[in-house]
Amino acid sequence: MTPERFERLTSVLNKRQPDLTVVLENVFDPHNISAVMRTCDAVGIQDIYILNTKIPPHKKWGAKSSSSAARWLSIHQFTDAAACFTEVRKRFKKVYTTHLSSDAVGLYELNLTEPVALVFGNEHSGVSEEIIAMADGNFIIPQVGIIKSLNISVACAVCLYEAYRQKNNAGHYDGVKLEGEKLQTLRKEWGFFEEDQQ
Repeated sequence: MTPERFERLTSVLNKRQPDLTVVLENVFDPHNISAVMRTCDAVGIQDIYILNTKIPPHKKWGAKSSSSAARWLSIHQFTDAAACFTEVRKRFKKVYTTHLSSDAVGLYELNLTEPVALVFGNEHSGVSEEIIAMADGNFIIPQVGIIKSLNISVACAVCLYEAYRQKNNAGHYDGVKLEGEKLQTLRKEWGFFEEDQQ
């Protein structure tokens, strides 16, 4: 590994945000998933959860839309909603779904500086009632147009950059958050070697 690549990858790892994640429920189009992955990488998300209860598990992603972001993310696939949420709840204090309901709050009212998971549903029916019932609340992205929805990858990008804004203002990118076994595992997966650490 060249010194330049070592410095680049170290800088990326140092800004990873283990207290922010995305859950995608039954998202059909692998290109949409890949576009979400690209945004996750951009804002420092390391872990992404993909829940498929109505479609088979994905075997590949859209390379063009992800720009190979999947290579740098930890992707957790589930076919059981309860099992997925059990894992998510171990690490995240709040789980919010993007769902238009009477109790939904605006995106900009959420506190995205705490450990939080944002759930996005599939392209046609949105988040399922099962998942809504398991979440801590619903939110919407404010809109004033005729069409009251955004493409899932666009919606995710809007939300994650609001999270980035809040976390950046709170200094979350100023210190290293990844540590211990998780950090060492990623260093190995990303091609760091013992001699690089000297």
